[in-house]
Amino acid sequence: MEGDFKKIRGFGLKVTPQRLAIFSLVKADRTHPSAQEVYQEVARKHPEMSFATVYNTLSKLVEAGAVQELNIDPDKKRFDPRTSLHDHFYCRVCGKVYDVDGDVSLAPNIKTIAGHRVETVQLTFKGVCEACSRK
Repeated sequence: MEGDFKKIRGFGLKVTPQRLAIFSLVKADRTHPSAQEVYQEVARKHPEMSFATVYNTLSKLVEAGAVQELNIDPDKKRFDPRTSLHDHFYCRVCGKVYDVDGDVSLAPNIKTIAGHRVETVQLTFKGVCEACSRK
């Protein structure tokens, strides 16, 4: 938790118990949780925390660059603690989101396109994951 405290402060945010709990949860969860999933998990330890607090905190963390917001799932936004450039795979059957690592990326570290400044790139592969394919 001490490391998370320093990271939140390093992003220029005031450290609050809510931000610390939410950031720690998202950072530890590699499944790219939605705001609702973060809320359900955080509420177990902090039942006094509202969904609005979770949503607003996630928005602040995105704005500060501590986590990234993914628009992969057609039903909900997801949050990824890994802010470096990488691609994702979305399973249309189970709805899980996986990081795609290695040399698969078709989105190299592009800074400009035809004079436009690129701030973020999100490349998503969609299909059926290995586990669902075996069923």
